[in-house]
Order: sequence, then structure tokens, then C-alpha cells
Amino acid sequence: MSKNKEIAAGYPPYRFAVAPMMDWTDRHCRYLHRLMTRHALLYTEMISAPALLHGDADRLLAHDPAEHPVALQIGGSDPAELFAAARLGAERGFPEINLNAGCPSDKVQGGCFGAVLMKDTQRTADCLRAMVEGAGAAEVTLKCRIGVDGQEPEKTLPRFIEAASGSGISRIAIHARKAWLSGLSPKQNREVPPLNRRLVVRMKRCFPHLTICINGGITSLQDASALLESGLDGVMVGRAAYRSPATVLLDVDRRIFGAAVAASRTEILPHMLAYIRRHRERGGKTTAVTRHMLGLFSGCPGARRWRQTLSHPSLNTDRGLQIIERACRA
Repeated sequence: MSKNKEIAAGYPPYRFAVAPMMDWTDRHCRYLHRLMTRHALLYTEMISAPALLHGDADRLLAHDPAEHPVALQIGGSDPAELFAAARLGAERGFPEINLNAGCPSDKVQGGCFGAVLMKDTQRTADCLRAMVEGAGAAEVTLKCRIGVDGQEPEKTLPRFIEAASGSGISRIAIHARKAWLSGLSPKQNREVPPLNRRLVVRMKRCFPHLTICINGGITSLQDASALLESGLDGVMVGRAAYRSPATVLLDVDRRIFGAAVAASRTEILPHMLAYIRRHRERGGKTTAVTRHMLGLFSGCPGARRWRQTLSHPSLNTDRGLQIIERACRA
């Protein structure tokens, strides 16, 4: 028996996570991903604390029990708001509440949160402390960059981590790139700043008592396995897991957790058809679900035809399910 098989039962979900991604990792996406992996940790999109407190919290926090293990990511910079938002998340059944300190978008910067928090270590610690108090039994975690703008990450990141851990948290996911708050778009911030994975590995050695996970530029399970072997506690995969979900996620349980494979592409389809029917019965649009399924057959013969079918203009009509069923049979 391999070492992975021997200790599979002890692997925590954060050993492999699908990163929170705005406009992508909504509840429909998470339902699809959970069919592919029983063990990986899934995240919601980032939801701002003000939106939760002043908007439709029931809608924003809605999720299917089948999605678990699933974590809620929130954004904000006001400790009182984050206290209340974390409490709401915990009350709605999320076992983990994550604070976003890495998003560099103009909208997030306008609210003085996301990656902006990395410029204010004390405020970040205050926010986390408030969230720990508000979350009760739910775990509070942090997702950040290695630094922003002109910071020297080798100097500033250890201080940032030390302050964050002093607030009562013990798990941090680090995107191994700096964020530039001006001059680069959010898309460019995911690709242009060079990766510095060695620094993240060094942070694990400097803070062995903390759980340190890495994010950024991870495109394969081979890459993820190598990072875990370097001593990191977990890996977080974003765009690769979304754009080609089956290629990445179908083998996660075996390769990363040493467990049985959850399903195959064809086994997933009947479950998604049933899910789409339920969603339509509640008044939802078919395309709200199928947009996340475009990459399901990425790399397979007929993948282009599959994508074209799921982009059919009649998909939201009564003919929509029939169109998808024909595509599934094909």
C-alpha cells in the first residue's frame, strides 16, 4: 500500500482547494465541482460584508448541502461589519469564513479592502480578530498576496503573517505573486507579476505552527503534488480547475487524497441534468448552470461541438433540456 493510501483518511480538505473566483465559483459551479471530487475544499465567490449586511443575505449565502466541505469568502475592512458578516456565514452553515486580502480590482480598492489590506497590517489583524469573535465555532482564515506595489515581500510578508496569526487564525492561503494596485488590470495581476513560490515555502519554514497553503499559476495535479512535497500544507487551484474541470478535478481524490475517484465525465451528466431540472422548476435559467459546464469535455474529441451546444440560443426555453440531452448522448 502506498503512503498516500495509508494516510488518506487524515488529509484535511484544504490539502487541495478550488480558489474563490468572482463570477465563477457560484453555487452552480460548486455543485458541478463537488460531483468530481468528494474531498477537495470549495470556496464561494468573494461577497462583500456590506452586501451581506444590507442586501439579500439568504440569496448570497444559499448553497446546497452537497457542496460541503465549502468555505465562505468575504471582503471588507470594517471590523464591526466583518464581525456581523462572519456571524451570518457561520449561522448559514459555513464551517470556514475566509477574509480576502488579495483581490486588486478597482471596485475592491474603492472599498479599501482586498489587497489594500496588505498595506495596513494592524487593520487586517483587527478585522480578523473581529471575525474570529463573530464566527463562533467556524474557522476564520486569510487569503493574501506576497505583497503589493513597492513592498519588499521578503521583509513585509513575515510581519504581515505574524500580525495575522496573532489575531487568532492559524491558516493562510498565499497567492505567490505581488499585486499592483495601479497600472495592472485584475487579469494582468493574475499573470504579469512573477511567481515567487520559494518565498511561500520559506514562510512555512518560518511559521511551522501555521497551516500555509499556496495559490497562483498551478495548472496540473503534478504541479500541485510537487508543492505539497515541498512542505506546504495545501494547494489552491483557480483558473485551471474552472476552465478544464474534469482534467484537474476528476483525479484529485486519487492523486492528492489517496481515495477512490469520485466519478467520470459521463457519470456526472445525469446528475447535472437533474440539477438543471430542479433549478428550472424554481424559475432559474438553464444557462446559469450550463455556463460552468463548457469546459467539461476540454481536450476530448467533440469538445468544440459540446461548447457550441451549450451556447445554443434556445437553451433557456422549454427545449433547453432536450438540447442538452442530445448533446449528452452524442
